[in-house]
Amino acid sequence: MFDRYKGEGDEMTEEQVRPEAPEPAADVASQIGIGGLMGKRAKLEEAIDYVGLMIKNLKDKRIMLEKDIEKESVDIKNLKEKLQKVNEYIDEENRGIGELASKRKQVEGEADEVGNTINSLREKLSGVDKVIDDEGNIIKRIRDSRESQNI
Repeated sequence: MFDRYKGEGDEMTEEQVRPEAPEPAADVASQIGIGGLMGKRAKLEEAIDYVGLMIKNLKDKRIMLEKDIEKESVDIKNLKEKLQKVNEYIDEENRGIGELASKRKQVEGEADEVGNTINSLREKLSGVDKVIDDEGNIIKRIRDSRESQNI
């Protein structure tokens, strides 16, 4: 198409500037709509290129989302592991508290036994004290009676 405007020099001749008459083939092409069809095809190619660019952008966004999701997944797994360790610690502490409660009950039982033993010994000592007091009174009466007989 542009070949007709090319000259051997830089100057254009009148023949080159003057428009040529349309060729009969071009006339036929415009009558059946080839030019419009070619224009539509060009626009469709541009649209396809645009859609391709959109698809690439969507793929890039999806890849970024996948990376973000994977990172979040790793963070959540780490948190889950930490929570599991905290749970294990709590269970261990509960077992320890249970053992301490059991030991405390055992010690309380032993303390009750010691208290009962002390009360029993106190009663025995009271009995012994009473016997001693009674014996002391008997001895005192005997002395008093001897002294009253010796006078």
